[in-house]
Amino acid sequence: MKLKNRTLFQQMSLVVTPLALLALATEAYSADYADYAAGGSNVGGLYALAPKAVGSFTEAVTGGTVTANLQARYENVDQPHPVSGARLKEANAATLRLRLGYETAEYMGFSGLVQIEHISANDSYNSKVNGRTNYSVVADANVTELNQAYLSYSGLPQTRLKFGRQLIRLDNDRWIGNVVWRQNHQTYDGFTAVNKSLPNTTITAGIITNVNRVFSDGSIDNLNNGAFLGNHHMRSPIFNVNYKGLGFAELVGYGYFLDYDSSAKAFGLANSTKTIGGKIKGDAPMGGYKLLYAAEYARQTDYKDNPINFTAHYTMLEGGVDVDVAQFKLGYELLSGNGKQSLSTPLATLFAFNGWADVFLVTPKNGLRDVYANARTTVAGVVLGVDYHDFKADHGGNKYGTEWDLIATKQINKTYSVGSRYARFKADNAVDHVNCPACIDTDKFWVYGAMNF
Repeated sequence: MKLKNRTLFQQMSLVVTPLALLALATEAYSADYADYAAGGSNVGGLYALAPKAVGSFTEAVTGGTVTANLQARYENVDQPHPVSGARLKEANAATLRLRLGYETAEYMGFSGLVQIEHISANDSYNSKVNGRTNYSVVADANVTELNQAYLSYSGLPQTRLKFGRQLIRLDNDRWIGNVVWRQNHQTYDGFTAVNKSLPNTTITAGIITNVNRVFSDGSIDNLNNGAFLGNHHMRSPIFNVNYKGLGFAELVGYGYFLDYDSSAKAFGLANSTKTIGGKIKGDAPMGGYKLLYAAEYARQTDYKDNPINFTAHYTMLEGGVDVDVAQFKLGYELLSGNGKQSLSTPLATLFAFNGWADVFLVTPKNGLRDVYANARTTVAGVVLGVDYHDFKADHGGNKYGTEWDLIATKQINKTYSVGSRYARFKADNAVDHVNCPACIDTDKFWVYGAMNF
């Protein structure tokens, strides 16, 4: 990163100015942002409580809740072109997001929510919409979009139904998430039902008809023949069961049946897949500290009219220890591949997995093995962390490279949060760029702040 000209300082003023305005905010809280900044997992998603009930339709419409989020971020990306190898222009993205929402109160079990997002940005990066293809990519487009708009019903015992455009986060977002890191969140059009009538059990089922991607409605990735359009049209059933009655561990079983329609397949977005799996996650006391453990396995196959007959596997094993002042984890994650087809997780919050440099947003055809270690501690209220990844191919075992990630973030109070991150991916000298075109030396740096009210 080179801070070397006046233009860049003008661009960064888009970040600095709104950060100064944070002091004017009223008290509020964003669980999503605070948890993710600290390296956590799903804290809300579909499990949020229904709004307060009132006695009339007029009271429901006028007695709702306004929510807002202002988030400013500067992101720097320095890397060569993934195809030609020539140096891309360094991305210096200064973006500011304003998210506004209104949720009605509940009347006769019904309520509704409307939420919009507006992202303002400079043009010193490739957003996949602005035509600046000679710059490195930062997938935050200058755009105004409808983020959520749904009707909710909670008149059935221990059940909440939603119809419309909504946020869906399941488990740790490995399969279905809202891509919370990007300025424009990923949301879903469709129907969901969440039921908690069984003890210690949350059952989530739904049908997804469209995925509103982070790239915005007008985006096309010219390097991938039109891939990553802003919408993924589909008719995809999802099913997830979460059980917390064991005390020592949380059990999850799931099935995600992604059936893309012909418009998605025409642009090479994805072929339909069926993924069925399970997960266990928990902790146990160990000499005054906590032993942490997690394991997950899933099997993915072709689905519906997918022309490719394949079977792929996902495996995750993780262990760690929480010693009060710090937390340490060591893990292994496998996304299998056979040289022709690999496991895919197109609806995941991908930034949270396999390194923040985003080298593996698409699993290489030879698959991916990620051996990783991370540590987190808190000093004077500042969360400090470091992650290390060693990446290899599943098929053939060739080395892709290594990555270091650093984070420092602080939740100042229930309203304000600030932070900074750094990621450095170093490609192996003998990496096969045909199999992994994104495996190029990459440096990324972020500074950000958020206000929620």
